[in-house]
Amino acid sequence: MDPSTGTELVAIPSGRVTLSDRRTQRSWSVEVAPYELAAFPVTQALYAEITDRSPSTAQGDRLPVESVSWWDAVRFCNALSQRDGFTPSYHLHADGEGIDWDTSADGYRLPTEAEWEHACRAGTDGPRYGPFDEIAWYRGNSDERVHDVGGKQPNPWGLYDMLGNVWDWCWDVYDAEVYGTYRVLRGGGWFDEHWSCRASARRRSHPTFQVDDVGFRVARSVAHALPA
Repeated sequence: MDPSTGTELVAIPSGRVTLSDRRTQRSWSVEVAPYELAAFPVTQALYAEITDRSPSTAQGDRLPVESVSWWDAVRFCNALSQRDGFTPSYHLHADGEGIDWDTSADGYRLPTEAEWEHACRAGTDGPRYGPFDEIAWYRGNSDERVHDVGGKQPNPWGLYDMLGNVWDWCWDVYDAEVYGTYRVLRGGGWFDEHWSCRASARRRSHPTFQVDDVGFRVARSVAHALPA
């Protein structure tokens, strides 16, 4: 499938992942049920097809969409679900501030932070799933610009650009007590140094912010992972 016009999903097996936060020196373990995750970040072509919008700073059909907020990403997930005949995963409150995730829905959604790291690692246990320059666009090799999706080697489970190129929005709130509604970002981007492009690295951003190295990829729950 052409990643610029479609959504190729990869089946991700269940597992357990240990998340960690350098700021708080905290770690915690999460059980992850089977799910599906897009092989590529959402491209500008697909985003424009679904939303009729082209918000990115750099322009190109096969470039990952960027300068999209977390709210933009969840609205895209619902719109893509409706196009493809699935039940939308998110219910947005009328006040424009609240959101509920229907975990029984079969529609597209953002991955959780644990799902993202589990998929990024793909059974590996180091900071990266392969030789860095072969798998990621980062400050050392990107010429300080975003690149077409799929231009580097995938991880062992067939996922591209999990590290570098653009950060991925995740569903989770970063730390509600300290940062309020800020949401988790994962993966590192084209302007980041190598230490920010690791499977365990966490960043945060306000859900309304639109940044030129932040994009997203979609996930879907699978039938046998849903509640009875």
